[in-house]
Amino acid sequence: MIEKRLVTGWVAATLAAASEMPVGRGRAPASGDSPPYYLLYSVDTAVGGPPLADMSEDGSFVYQITSVSGPDPHVPQSVADLDQLEWMADKARTTFLGRDPGTGLWLHPLTVPGLSCMTRSLDVEWGGTPGGTSEQEAGIMTYVQRFRFNLTPT
Repeated sequence: MIEKRLVTGWVAATLAAASEMPVGRGRAPASGDSPPYYLLYSVDTAVGGPPLADMSEDGSFVYQITSVSGPDPHVPQSVADLDQLEWMADKARTTFLGRDPGTGLWLHPLTVPGLSCMTRSLDVEWGGTPGGTSEQEAGIMTYVQRFRFNLTPT
């Protein structure tokens, strides 16, 4: 059986390393940092192939990555910046969907032992939103994307 927690850990660590920004798993980052940062949610799982008791089933996992832009802590009365928000969304797409033009290999290969990534895709992209009233007052903007990873044991 594919251990989803290991895949979730890889998604969080890969995005944090590639973006050099904090990634909170289901909540704001534990570091207590102010935006900008990413929020990672595990939203869907499907398994297929042999029965669940067999170690060879394939898995399809969907993760929601929410880019959160906020005011610059060094600039009084600043607010979230759409340019920064779109850069963050671009960075997430490049991290998980980008390929080396010379080899065609993923820029960030899956490094979970015993697993191989068959396909990756942008499952849903809602784009940038100003958020609710409290977020607007706090100067925060979000951008939501969902990525699907189809995996198989190696």
